Amino acid sequence: MTGTDRRLSEQLFHDRQAADRADSFRAGTAALRFDTDTYLDHETWVRPAFAALGALRGRAALDYGCGHGMAAVTMARAGARVTAFDLSPGYVQEARERAAANGVSVECVTADGEELPFANATFDAVWGNAILHHLDLAKAGRELKRVLKPGGVAVFCEPWGGNPLLGFARRRLPYPGKDRTPDEQPLTNRDLRPLRAAFPDLDVRGFQLLGMVRRVWRRPRVLRTLDAADERLLRAVPALRNWCRYVVIVLRAE
Repeated sequence: MTGTDRRLSEQLFHDRQAADRADSFRAGTAALRFDTDTYLDHETWVRPAFAALGALRGRAALDYGCGHGMAAVTMARAGARVTAFDLSPGYVQEARERAAANGVSVECVTADGEELPFANATFDAVWGNAILHHLDLAKAGRELKRVLKPGGVAVFCEPWGGNPLLGFARRRLPYPGKDRTPDEQPLTNRDLRPLRAAFPDLDVRGFQLLGMVRRVWRRPRVLRTLDAADERLLRAVPALRNWCRYVVIVLRAE
């Protein structure tokens, strides 16, 4: 599949998702307004990943592959001047409507993460959630380096593909929220090489080692215990992040 075919497939897939979500908003079964803490705590990596962006007040921030736009709203609430883009016009419209419903200003545009329509050195901070593993990282890395200001930071939360048992489960076992595009694959260390070339000071932190069982089993007390164990294990043995479900990738511009 060519890059153009892949991008069209991705756009159509996410436009269908966005259309289904728009129906739920019209029917009143879902809401555009949301609470910041609920968003930051909906997965264990989101709040610490946001903290890695640093202070946002007065800074230019980009929601890279914005999807539903919750991150864009969260950054705007923190005082950032926010631009949000997505390949899917449907999701761009949802992000625009979500910003309006939550009373914040976000500039929303349709764009391709491999060919950003922004000037050089535009952004102090970039946020992305489950987006890099859809892209050609050589192209995306060059664009990120171009649009980040010197000293700027980009933070991405991405599914990780280092655990063969988890890979089997992703391929073969049913579980909630499993919808994926045909071509996407979790990232691996090899996939990060183009990003390391563009950002030598690249940092990767793993999340949900034992805690990944929450995908099929939700006992709050047990999950809190497993999350605490994960924190200790990953601090003591950083290499265990290769077996985690998700990683947070931090890129710092020179």
